[in-house]
Amino acid sequence: MSAHSHKEIDFQIMWNRLIAVVGEQAQVLIRTAFSPIVRECEDISAGIFDLQGRMIAQAVTGTPGHVNSMAESVGHFLRHFPVSTMKEGDAYITNDPWMGTGHLNDFVITTPAFHKGRLVGLFSCTSHLMDIGGLGNGPEATDVFMEGLSIPMLKLIDQGQVNETLMAMIRANTRLPVDTEGDTYSLAACNDVGVRALCDMMDEFHLDSLEPLADFIIERSRQAVLDKIAGLQQGTWSHEMTIDGYNAPLTLKAKLTVEEGRVSVSYDGSPPAVGRGINVPMAYTRAYTVFGLACAISPDVPNNAGSLAPYHVEAPEGSVLNAQRPAPVSSRHVIGQMLPDMVFGCLRTPLPERVPAEGTSCLWNIAVRGQWFPKGATTSQTYALAITTNGGTGARPGLNGLSATAFPSGVHGTPIEIAEIQCPLIFWEKELRENSGGLGQTKGGDGQIMKIGTTQKQPFELLAAFDRVDHPARGALGGQDGAAGRVETASGRKLAGKGLQVLEANDVLVLMTPGGGGLGAL
Repeated sequence: MSAHSHKEIDFQIMWNRLIAVVGEQAQVLIRTAFSPIVRECEDISAGIFDLQGRMIAQAVTGTPGHVNSMAESVGHFLRHFPVSTMKEGDAYITNDPWMGTGHLNDFVITTPAFHKGRLVGLFSCTSHLMDIGGLGNGPEATDVFMEGLSIPMLKLIDQGQVNETLMAMIRANTRLPVDTEGDTYSLAACNDVGVRALCDMMDEFHLDSLEPLADFIIERSRQAVLDKIAGLQQGTWSHEMTIDGYNAPLTLKAKLTVEEGRVSVSYDGSPPAVGRGINVPMAYTRAYTVFGLACAISPDVPNNAGSLAPYHVEAPEGSVLNAQRPAPVSSRHVIGQMLPDMVFGCLRTPLPERVPAEGTSCLWNIAVRGQWFPKGATTSQTYALAITTNGGTGARPGLNGLSATAFPSGVHGTPIEIAEIQCPLIFWEKELRENSGGLGQTKGGDGQIMKIGTTQKQPFELLAAFDRVDHPARGALGGQDGAAGRVETASGRKLAGKGLQVLEANDVLVLMTPGGGGLGAL
């Protein structure tokens, strides 16, 4: 065996070890978090970066929206906190939607990793916090200032000393101060564990620097994606999709071009930003677009700066897919998570054997808020919870779609038992919505039916951010459309798919999540 081959094997072993390191980082975040959407649903990202801000490895656990936008956010941290200024024991924080992961409810923390007194890399992580003040995690705001506390690029920990002023500001601007403070510390703690695990790895492999390994990982991944692109038909394909929007439907437009050494997606022609919080910052648009590309073109290539490099995404400035500050963006997932379907629509002509029909796509999170008396409490307490659910995915070539599954997000559904512990809601019914998936040679996945009431005498608020109510997932290649979603009460009162609505104590909320589209004519 040549010395070159021996070195490549060493790098491959170290690459796998790095993935294990960030996997440990992610598990610490999940196990120490206060918010159920992190503990139970794993709505996070975790990764390691080199000193140029290039993502080397990400934890397998995590959502594409968090992971791929976090990949950009580290570059913003380095602009504000140059490597030359970093000290051991520092940690930096932001929830800026345009430098983080797209809305204020996601905190991003980046921590420099020192080994034997030398800065060798950066760990970064993200998680969704249940409440960050403002109008709450719904689409009601008309600008980002109404959506909650905004944290610019700040130093959270300075050489081991916590910024108590910042922590006091965070506690004072949330309805859930204990949970929010705890989640902030869980983010910082998981990065610290990552640093320790990295130091152990570097000692084991006698490494003084990560740069040679980072260069190997990034170049090998980039070349693997280029090889995949080289096997594709070159050309340009377009796709359009109409979704519910806020008060009026929106038609998204995409043009995908495959050329030598790159695949580019342009959303030119998509509508301008709207007046409510379903707009998407560009980082989140890129995150889910490149995820869709990777699913169809390079699903077996690890996700890092190298594998992301050949994919290029553009959207007109000021459009709903490239919203500019201070546009409201709290529910950016409603449109952002539709973007893999846009990519698949473009690729259906050159790659019909790889892409599914449209699915529910955007999460049907049940965001609720109110006052209650937990068991043993003598005074009322505030609750604010996002219960994660979804409908069916689109039918796949040769396989049916998945039922009640979050794709492309990938988060787990919130267990009923956890939701009922965290708030006074009670699930009277939760079952598959049979035959809601569109028929075809392969069938779309089914949605689900939920009937939800409250154990208290007080009303509760629903911060609705649902789509596919007026415009269901479309079938493809002759397959039938999936069933549209429905939001109503058991008494028959129709509720809006988006916006803050109050349900009385005797109301029962009925949600029917959409089905996925079918694929191929029967």
